[in-house]
Amino acid sequence: MLRRSLFSMTGVLLAASLWAADVTGKWTAEMRGPQGNSRQATMDLKADGNTLTGTVEGMRGGSTPISDGKIDGDNISFSVVREFQGNQFKMNYKGVVKGDTIHFTVSREGGEGRTFEFDAKRGS
Repeated sequence: MLRRSLFSMTGVLLAASLWAADVTGKWTAEMRGPQGNSRQATMDLKADGNTLTGTVEGMRGGSTPISDGKIDGDNISFSVVREFQGNQFKMNYKGVVKGDTIHFTVSREGGEGRTFEFDAKRGS
């Protein structure tokens, strides 16, 4: 009985990982800055089962590692901690994967509910 339960659990975990979105690779996005100017962001993502790791390169250059990366079916989420003028702030990303596009909603932790949205496209 224990053997059958372990086999069933293994099957469920394997099936869940097969349903996870394939987001490994480079993604680019065109975003509007605070003054309406356009800027490009690049994300290097790596999926390992339901865990997401990688980096985000932002408007000020330099890559920042993501943390708390998760994949749940076609939904992904992660955080990025940045520093600006001596202050740290945390940006929380939530995305829905549809083919070669991820639609993101991003919010700043402690940012009074303000969010912005953008689409990232898989690089070739």
